Amino acid sequence: MGRGRVQLKRIENKINRQVTFSKRRSGLLKKAHEISVLCDAEVALIVFSTKGKLYEYSTDSSMEKILERYEHYSYAEKALLSSDQDYQGNWCQEYGKLKAKVEALSKSQRHLMGEQLEALNLKELQQLEHQLEISLKHIRSRKEKALQAANKTLEQELMEKQKIKAITQQAHWEQAQTSSSSPPHLIAEPQPTLNIGCYQGSAAAVREEAARLPVRISNSLLPPWMLHHLNG
Repeated sequence: MGRGRVQLKRIENKINRQVTFSKRRSGLLKKAHEISVLCDAEVALIVFSTKGKLYEYSTDSSMEKILERYEHYSYAEKALLSSDQDYQGNWCQEYGKLKAKVEALSKSQRHLMGEQLEALNLKELQQLEHQLEISLKHIRSRKEKALQAANKTLEQELMEKQKIKAITQQAHWEQAQTSSSSPPHLIAEPQPTLNIGCYQGSAAAVREEAARLPVRISNSLLPPWMLHHLNG
């Protein structure tokens, strides 16, 4: 029949308590050494007896380094947990503030639209009316500025079109002036033909025939002796 589970409680007998402490202390130090060697772990063990005597064990690294590492890790973890809690608390507060702002803005918007005015008293209605009048003034002022800007843009466009039209008309006029100032091409007029070799009439008849024909003396191509004969 196996042993039952031993109930852990303080040993009342002082001698038995001292003997048990000595045995368990030695076994605890042995186990700490074994885990540090087998598992390549950094172990630091601190034990104080009832009389205040210190028993300690540490791996190859000194006890101070292990304790410093423990303090750094513990402080970082506490700071992280604290920051998370603070952030969560701040987030909850910020959410409450934003929710209140959204509700206030929604309520104000409904009032500006003329809705849910029954709950407003006379003073609040007067404030709302004043606010609407100020808003209308700003809207009208912005509208006038927009109209002025649109008119100015139209004026600039008209001026540009008139300028382009004037430049086009000037170019056509200069082209027409250039065409009119160029010398006209002379058209050769048909010259009268005289059958001198076969003509047997008298000199008077020749002069009469020449007088009937429109001969331009200045532009004629007849030789001088023939002109002299015709004029004579």
